[in-house]
Amino acid sequence: MDNRDILAIGASAGGLDALRFLVSRFAGDLAASVVVTLHLPAEFPSQLDRILTSAGPLRATFAADDERLLRGRIYLAPPARHLLVAGDRLQLGSGPRENHARPAIDPMLRSVAVCCGARAIGVVLTGTMSDGAAGLCALKECGGLTVIQDPADAAYAGMPQAALRRSRPDRIAPLSELPKLLQDLVQQIRGEQRPAPAQMRVEVAIARGEQIGIQDMDSLGSRSTFTCPDCGGVLWEIEKGGLLRYRCHLGHAYTAELVGSAQEDGSRDALSKTLRALRERLLLARRLEGEAVDKGWEDEARYWRQKLEQGEEQFAIVADALQKMHETSARTAED
Repeated sequence: MDNRDILAIGASAGGLDALRFLVSRFAGDLAASVVVTLHLPAEFPSQLDRILTSAGPLRATFAADDERLLRGRIYLAPPARHLLVAGDRLQLGSGPRENHARPAIDPMLRSVAVCCGARAIGVVLTGTMSDGAAGLCALKECGGLTVIQDPADAAYAGMPQAALRRSRPDRIAPLSELPKLLQDLVQQIRGEQRPAPAQMRVEVAIARGEQIGIQDMDSLGSRSTFTCPDCGGVLWEIEKGGLLRYRCHLGHAYTAELVGSAQEDGSRDALSKTLRALRERLLLARRLEGEAVDKGWEDEARYWRQKLEQGEEQFAIVADALQKMHETSARTAED
């Protein structure tokens, strides 16, 4: 059958319930291989394979490196590894985190685009932030079909909303309509494969864990003045189709929104550390002033009293800035 026989699905927050619903309504003779990346913590064992197997007619397993793709099976990205597709085989990538995640959705979709975009359907479900938007753009560029869960229907609208803004998906549907829609799309005749740009292949190589040079990084984009939130290295700015992303030489990658979020987190951490240092300085100055008073050292007592006054003023300024930052973040989260 020359149908679209690869169904690549990405989800994050709220994704377990969404995936459980989807697979419960898949046909037992689904004419496609299903590859799934759900953001999973590496610290704890996952029962996702058992949960999805028990939810529907298709068997779900965590993917193994170099495993052959079979139709009517669900392959899951294991914790701490990127799930990549290479023709009729699966690869587990050890490359750096993307969008603060490994496994991440963008590398999976990008690998599908490079090897077999014309055969593929990419899906982004519920989740926060913007993982999946760049991957859908890549898949569409190489002839794949792109689908998102309606943001208004998603438990967490961030990911589908970002994909809607950035990738112009071919289909948008509420979760209740996705099983039939995907079943119909799987039956479609595959499209015409379009060659993947060299830059896309470089990013797939990074996700696999390959080392790349500065020349390769320069081919992806231009060097920015920003630093990587993970390692502190220079970030390269990558802009394509209205989607702005960043990647460092070690391979860490972020959408622009996530870089901004990481910078905000870094500012908050810096203010917290400054506040702690100021508090310790105040405690020490207060103790030294007390000792000077006890010993009758008026000049020294006056010196430490001045230091206390200066320190208390600085402490109040930093504490106020940190409080305002917390309040702003809380209002943004509520909105």
